Amino acid sequence: MITQNLSQLERRRVKLGPATIAYEVAGDGPPVVLVHGLSGSGRWWRRNIGALTPHRRVYVVDLIGFGASRARYPFALTEAASYLVRWLDHLELERISLVGHSMGGLIAAELAADAPERVDRLVLVDPAALPLRANLATLMISLVQELRTISPSFLPVLMADALRAGPLTLWRATTALMLADLRPKLAQIRARTLAIWGEHDALVPLALARQLAQYLPYEELVVIKGAGHVPMWDCPRAFNRVLTEFLLADE
Repeated sequence: MITQNLSQLERRRVKLGPATIAYEVAGDGPPVVLVHGLSGSGRWWRRNIGALTPHRRVYVVDLIGFGASRARYPFALTEAASYLVRWLDHLELERISLVGHSMGGLIAAELAADAPERVDRLVLVDPAALPLRANLATLMISLVQELRTISPSFLPVLMADALRAGPLTLWRATTALMLADLRPKLAQIRARTLAIWGEHDALVPLALARQLAQYLPYEELVVIKGAGHVPMWDCPRAFNRVLTEFLLADE
């Protein structure tokens, strides 16, 4: 287990029209933004922030409808990337490194495709960037398989965040994710890109990493041994080493 002092995190909120985005920030240096996945929150990055803050200004965002960004304005997958661009504009962050996990990987990839001038380096962690080709029943079976291997320390975080988001938001996000197809946009990405995958991911299987390379020629695929769908929590030391090496390369 890895523990980190997170007392340095500052909690902030930004209102963008009808929506509110909550985020946390810590550290100094060039900006890096961490985007969580379906049913998640910024808490999913708790084991990684401390490895980044000595080198980077870290922004940990809660997507609209999740975590501390819950409000009356509903989550919409088709709007998520554009709202993050508006958030970057508000913070006057012109160019960033962007790290997205699962559904957050799809959102990060879409942002990097739609606004390539804004993203210097892109890290996709078990990204749901390709159609899952599964019906809801199949997805539920995969979820059960994933839960069997999940870290006991992560389960309370997962359950609490899912309850906070609520069934309507989870249903809306899940159905949208199953229909999403980012393949036509992936060729627009210009950022240096790294893919990180958990070896035993049952939700977004490692086989999809090979397919992703057909549409997005990432520089490297790193498989985190022994990890499932949430490698940044399952194996933080290995994950942090890979992430920081990529972000700090050529400095």
